[in-house]
Amino acid sequence: MPPVAEHTAADPADPAAGGELLPLDVEEWLSWLATEKGRARSTLVAYRRDARRWWAWLADRGHTDLAAVGEADFEAWIADLRRAGLAPATVARAVVAARSLHRFLAGEGRTDADPGAGVDTPRVPAGLPKALAEEEVAALLAAVPGDDPVARRDRAVLEVLYGTGIRISELVGLRLGDVDLESALLRAFGKGSKERVVPIGRHAGDALAAWLGPGGRPALVPDRWARRGDAEAVFLNRRGGRLTRQGAWLVVKRWGSEAGLADRLSPHVLRHSCATHMLDHGADLRAVQEMLGHASVSTTQVYTKVSTERLFAAYRQAHPRARVGHEPS
Repeated sequence: MPPVAEHTAADPADPAAGGELLPLDVEEWLSWLATEKGRARSTLVAYRRDARRWWAWLADRGHTDLAAVGEADFEAWIADLRRAGLAPATVARAVVAARSLHRFLAGEGRTDADPGAGVDTPRVPAGLPKALAEEEVAALLAAVPGDDPVARRDRAVLEVLYGTGIRISELVGLRLGDVDLESALLRAFGKGSKERVVPIGRHAGDALAAWLGPGGRPALVPDRWARRGDAEAVFLNRRGGRLTRQGAWLVVKRWGSEAGLADRLSPHVLRHSCATHMLDHGADLRAVQEMLGHASVSTTQVYTKVSTERLFAAYRQAHPRARVGHEPS
């Protein structure tokens, strides 16, 4: 059995690098996730954090050889994570990362066995997306005043997030060549760099046209681009660089606060709202799955429960005989 490699400093050029010392095998696993599996930067950062947590737990117990890890170690670690009060989703993600690491090591022949193969990923209670009411979305989209470049950008950000249901990472990754206003389509690159084509509605298209036209994006173009690739970015910050995830998140939170939705609004809530409202108005489940880029229709089916509950709530509130006798089941 090949020995597990010694510690190495994280590569500062690696987008998932955090500067901490981890075994070389862990670093090579992270590189494999980036280059071979095409994992997003945010996923790599999360996996590095989880790998650091797993390695620290092992080291505290004198387990400095990844090849000697057994299934009992996994089970004890999961129990400790739960006792620490971590959210079920956090525990599940950490276990998925550790299992992926050991599956990689076994697949590469660096360990004799995969100790995580028989370990079940902790179940995460299914949570229902908290979609906004259509009137609340309308208030949010009407909350941005003015016609200056930043106002045009912010309106386009909100309209595109709600109108297309794309993820915030997909939004800030948009390039000029990904947007076809004439055909009312945009190209999004989702998880695992999977490409899909998404329709642009009339309001989102109008907002994008205003942002990309004179008085919008061109007004924020710098004399010299600071970074390669910024010139092709659809959304720019005030300094003329590509708008970041954090920057787009702040745009959403700022105008959510103005519309009285500060505690309930995030970019992902707009994505939830897009899917829920489409299903409310009779959209086909498979079409919504394709539009949102869900790998499995079971993910999209969560929204059907939301739409059904909204229907029953409206029935109970509006029908004169809804509170008499039994309710719909």
